[in-house]
Amino acid sequence: MMTRVTWCSLLTLALLTPLGAGCPTDPGDGDGDGDGDGDGDGDGDWECTIPAGEEPPFAEQIGCLEDYLALASDPVVASIPGAQSMKTVIDRVDGNHLYFQNSKEYLIHWEFASAHLSGNGLPIVPDLGQFNAVEYYSPDRRFILGALTYFAGPDIYAFEISPYDTASLEFIQTAFDLIKANTYFGDRLRFHPTSVTVEQRVAGADPDKLPIVTTDELFAGIDYQPLNLAEAIGSLRFVNADELADTYLSFRDIVVLDNVPNDISVVSGIVTEEFQTPLSHINVLSQNRGTPNMGLRGATTNQSLRDLEGKWVRLDVNALDWTVEEVTQEEADQWWEDHRPDAVQVPSLDTSVTGLWDMADILDHELGLKESIKAVIPAFGGKASHYAALAEVPEVPVPAAFAIPVSYYVQFMEQNGFDTQIEAMLADDEFNGNAQTRDALLEDLRDQMMIAPVDEAFEAELMAKLAADFPDTRMRFRSSTNAEDLDGFTGAGLYTSKTGDPNDPDKPVLDAIREVWSSVWFFRAYEERSYRSIDHTQVGMALLVHRSFPDEDANGVALTANPFDTTGLEPGFYINVQEGEASVVKPDAGVSTDQFIYQYDLPGQPIIFFGHSNLIPQGETVLTVEETYQLGTALKKIHTYFYAAYGPQPGQSPWYAMDVEFKFDTAPGSDVSELWVKQARPHPGRGQ
Repeated sequence: MMTRVTWCSLLTLALLTPLGAGCPTDPGDGDGDGDGDGDGDGDGDWECTIPAGEEPPFAEQIGCLEDYLALASDPVVASIPGAQSMKTVIDRVDGNHLYFQNSKEYLIHWEFASAHLSGNGLPIVPDLGQFNAVEYYSPDRRFILGALTYFAGPDIYAFEISPYDTASLEFIQTAFDLIKANTYFGDRLRFHPTSVTVEQRVAGADPDKLPIVTTDELFAGIDYQPLNLAEAIGSLRFVNADELADTYLSFRDIVVLDNVPNDISVVSGIVTEEFQTPLSHINVLSQNRGTPNMGLRGATTNQSLRDLEGKWVRLDVNALDWTVEEVTQEEADQWWEDHRPDAVQVPSLDTSVTGLWDMADILDHELGLKESIKAVIPAFGGKASHYAALAEVPEVPVPAAFAIPVSYYVQFMEQNGFDTQIEAMLADDEFNGNAQTRDALLEDLRDQMMIAPVDEAFEAELMAKLAADFPDTRMRFRSSTNAEDLDGFTGAGLYTSKTGDPNDPDKPVLDAIREVWSSVWFFRAYEERSYRSIDHTQVGMALLVHRSFPDEDANGVALTANPFDTTGLEPGFYINVQEGEASVVKPDAGVSTDQFIYQYDLPGQPIIFFGHSNLIPQGETVLTVEETYQLGTALKKIHTYFYAAYGPQPGQSPWYAMDVEFKFDTAPGSDVSELWVKQARPHPGRGQ
């Protein structure tokens, strides 16, 4: 038996909400008579205008559900799951003639207008560039352009304009009134402001004439959140997130969780009852593994999932729907044989490099950008190597930093006999065959590493460097292995970073270093490497070192592309930011963050919010407009600079984005919050 949740059944029926909610199987006028006219008298004033089975280029009225389905398509940007949308065009030179555009056939407004509204007594529609420049921005435009979108979760029809469209309130009201009058669900129609600027433009509208539904209200009605699009077969298990530390999961398990955990060992798929952020650690891990990951409200009590508990199932996560079905043990075993993850070959360790290296001295500038990064990863690891490149991006502020090569980690392991201990451990059948034993032995190894001596010559060199270049400064020691930030393997969240302060006896520098070194042998890191057939003995830890930010104003992560747009028609930066030092990738339960798309490259630079921080007063945002612009400028420069290394090549996936970590911080004695960029690495994309 397979359970499929499509856009129309999404989060509805017996699967997810009370029977019949959310899916417009009848005219949906809300008056209860089922005739679709909204007047409650049952006289059935509305009739279909499109002959059954036909999909014409446009319609002038939407008289029934079948009319809507004939013309609607998946939206260009799938940021709110479970939506179907059709473009609308109002021709002002032709008496405000309204067209419901076949959005399956014509993806954008210009394609339809060029084909059907150009010539034959009408003005000629210009080329795409001129059309966009006039019809979305000019007060003297010929067309009022929009979209009519059905959101399945909250069961709402909404008229929308593009986030960057400068249409006046008068234009918006005109379009709304025409669409309301020419659709069978008109009495239920709402206007959805798609960006902050559009929201501000309609703030003074009469709510009786222009009823508004906000993005927050739409998301409140959404029950399905696709994070990483993929398919997997595994054994379906239900686990509480706070019990994960005492639960040993298999890489062949598909796990249903009540909350979003900070970390999770290798599994075949994840379903969380609590929604996630796209850059949460468990989603980045899912992207790294190529495994499905989704949010589903009510997941732990979802009867369709509960009926399959403990059974082998196939889970398929798509942009607009998800499916789950039971499979046999034989099918599951064959699927695993056919889909074993490719082995990752990590760069061989280079222990010949010694000394403490400033960022400007790490890369070989005679090589290309990608080649120069790859060349130094064996000595400096992925994070420090990419940071060296980041530090060269013009006008992007990064903290002054240096790197401790991997050779000192290897020296530490050999001087204390840990290399021999690890070889014996890896050869032990009990260690390899029992997860609980493996976890305990790895913990014991880390405990031993925390009290082992560090080479005296290295310690003296390090303390001299800190005293000379970072006097009286609290420092951050960050993991940088040769098994992270690689093409096809990010290693996000596997290791740790720690703070050390030469002037604070409660934060010894050597303890911070030992703790980062020991994180090579975290259980989660070991399991992840095993899943990808990485040779554990070939993994070493370098360190990236810069000042810490003990009391930052805001911190966040960003992607230099719009992860919800597969067409390139809605470019933007995805930004997830939080007040102070509260984590954005590992938030505490119940804590929300500011999440938005910043369309930096479009006129007016629209901001489209998907979520808001609950750590600040309602109605405020974590970043100011000026800070958002400053961040956007940096993201643009980073995206452009690293394109030479990671931009799409012929025959490859067109997806390209850098995963960026940043902070805003006010220095002592200053009243200006400054941007600092702390990391940039290639992002693997959303799957499928």
